[in-house]
Amino acid sequence: MPELPEVEIVRRGLLPALEGKAFRSVEQHRPDLRFPLPADFPARLSGRSVERLERRGKYLLAHLSSGDVLLMHLGMTGCFTVHPAGAKHRSAMPVRVNGTVNAAGDGLRGAHDHVVFHMRGGASITYNDPRRFGFMMLIPKAELELHPLLHHLGVEPLSDALDAAYLARRASGKRGPLKAFLSDQRVIAGLGNIYVCEALYRSGLSPKRGAATLADKAGRPTDRARALVSAIRAVLEDAIKAGGSTLRDYRHADGELGYFQHTFAVYGREGKPCPRAGCGGTVKRIVQAGRSTFYCPRCQR
Repeated sequence: MPELPEVEIVRRGLLPALEGKAFRSVEQHRPDLRFPLPADFPARLSGRSVERLERRGKYLLAHLSSGDVLLMHLGMTGCFTVHPAGAKHRSAMPVRVNGTVNAAGDGLRGAHDHVVFHMRGGASITYNDPRRFGFMMLIPKAELELHPLLHHLGVEPLSDALDAAYLARRASGKRGPLKAFLSDQRVIAGLGNIYVCEALYRSGLSPKRGAATLADKAGRPTDRARALVSAIRAVLEDAIKAGGSTLRDYRHADGELGYFQHTFAVYGREGKPCPRAGCGGTVKRIVQAGRSTFYCPRCQR
């Protein structure tokens, strides 16, 4: 599932085609994705303008002139592809039409192209999702902050709200391990398995260490909390600069791949040497809360 850097890259790729633009028409090719699409979905979007396009955690939020917010989630395999005005439509996935495979696009709809936004000015945006774990909802702006998908979300990790004092306050008295604490969307929004592993490595902290050690007995942040905040920011910023991580299906809105996976220090590197100079350890894989955790037992304590 795309994490914060990937969703942020998608948001930036969609900005020129969506923000400040109006929907000319909307194609809906099935009644549902992970959840049913909103009733009268094309009609409720057509003619409406996107006032701004934001990201909250792993969600995209398009604020509309109608007073609604179009909430979008990519799920496991969802992707948006922008087709500039005048460009020939290229399907995100090949589709067989009358026995012929449409590998190049040629204006034909892809097998998993479920929604197409046609914008005034000529650009179109295709949402393709083979597994249909993504979803789209229309939520009144007045209800957004209290919506069940959003009201519980923690701080944005690239905002000023994430600092050592915040981590210490949330971690104080916690019995669980750091990995589970950092993966909890109620603590930090958008931080997932890949970037938790990489941030813990950069901070030199074991994923098995108790989360409570981010605070001292008085509840004040420890050096570990300060190191972790710096590591989280750095790894997310580096991932965004690299275009995110493409492991399976993730692509930018222009079809390009992310490249941060080529610089992973520990994620997916079980059995390989620790890249930290002078360490000499070997990356290990363990399972925590049903998810794979990668770390170096020698230099992460």
